Amino acid sequence: MEQIINKINELSLKYQDYTANNLAKLVKIPSESLQEKNVCLEAKRQMEEAGFDEVYIDGLGNVIGRIGNGKTVLAIDGHIDTVGVGNRANWNFDPFSGEVKDGYVHGRGTVDQEGGIAASITAGRILKELGFNKDLTFYVVASVIEEDCDGLCWKYIVEEGKLKPDYVISTEPTNLGIYRGHRGRMEIRVSFKGISCHGSAPERGKNAVYMASKVALEIEKLNERLKSDEFLGKGTVTISEFKSGSPSLCAVADYAHLHLDRRLTWGETKESAVAEIAEIIKPYGSDAKVEVLQYEEVAYTGLKYGMEKYYPTWKIPVDSKIVQTGVKAYKELFKENPNVDKWTFSTNGVTINGYYGIPIIGFGPGNEVLAHAPNEKVPVSDLVKASAFYALFAYEII
Repeated sequence: MEQIINKINELSLKYQDYTANNLAKLVKIPSESLQEKNVCLEAKRQMEEAGFDEVYIDGLGNVIGRIGNGKTVLAIDGHIDTVGVGNRANWNFDPFSGEVKDGYVHGRGTVDQEGGIAASITAGRILKELGFNKDLTFYVVASVIEEDCDGLCWKYIVEEGKLKPDYVISTEPTNLGIYRGHRGRMEIRVSFKGISCHGSAPERGKNAVYMASKVALEIEKLNERLKSDEFLGKGTVTISEFKSGSPSLCAVADYAHLHLDRRLTWGETKESAVAEIAEIIKPYGSDAKVEVLQYEEVAYTGLKYGMEKYYPTWKIPVDSKIVQTGVKAYKELFKENPNVDKWTFSTNGVTINGYYGIPIIGFGPGNEVLAHAPNEKVPVSDLVKASAFYALFAYEII
């Protein structure tokens, strides 16, 4: 195995320009959620060029590349869609330049999350060059729509594509740490029905804004008493939107709603989170309603697809096979102990493990603080190490 380890390190360094330039090509193609067609075609081309045994685009638009045909199935997942660039005045360089300079690849998506895709394609090239012949099937998935609806892509892959790996590595940025979980989340709407009347005599009506305002204050108190987990941290709830409606600005509001961003720690569920809000609105009877929202949009392929906006909490035990294999591979490659931690944000792990129970860890190039931020860039050295890690993990997991 020592010979394989040395060869993987050698090849990952040999291909550092190849990896960086592949990433630059992806970055140059704007690819917000639902608009990923052109960047997916480029990722497909790169996988084919790297010598993958099979590459295809599924009905939702995910690019799936395969090497080998073994019993154990490992998938390396990276979402290929990005968020927008925001205010360009906050950028010190063109967000779509893909410039490779001073040891970094620059631009939107370098960290979140196309850098992981480029590194995993290089890992596939390394496996092919080494004549990888373990009883394992190695997949690279460039997944879509994650920024709009995390996990939706893997719902399609598992339920419609019938691909359910034994293990998954998410390439979301971890600063080259090994991540084993994060809090879940859900989007909740609380709606209120009032009765409108002329604003000159408000006592004749029932103001939905007042109802919603009183509930909003109770939700603020709820946030303070939510559960906490030693590893994942505290559950939270915040109001991210407050809207109302009335026949005119001279009338009592007959409608209002609150949009809640609920972050779920270990032990909190969709049912428990909804029940907490239902208890708060109970005094308002049928005039108030709580519901979990749905996501449904048309992918770039033309397919309409969706899911409930409930993204479960997940964490993998530190002594599990997948975590310990990751630790072992890291130590063998880089001669030091990895940082084993968690994400602050949400990932495709919400369905991969949260829905389907598939063991998953995170290992990705770049610092998560640059995700969704201006001046996003990833160290080329991170790309090199990530490609080596994914390749060696394939040897070590079986």
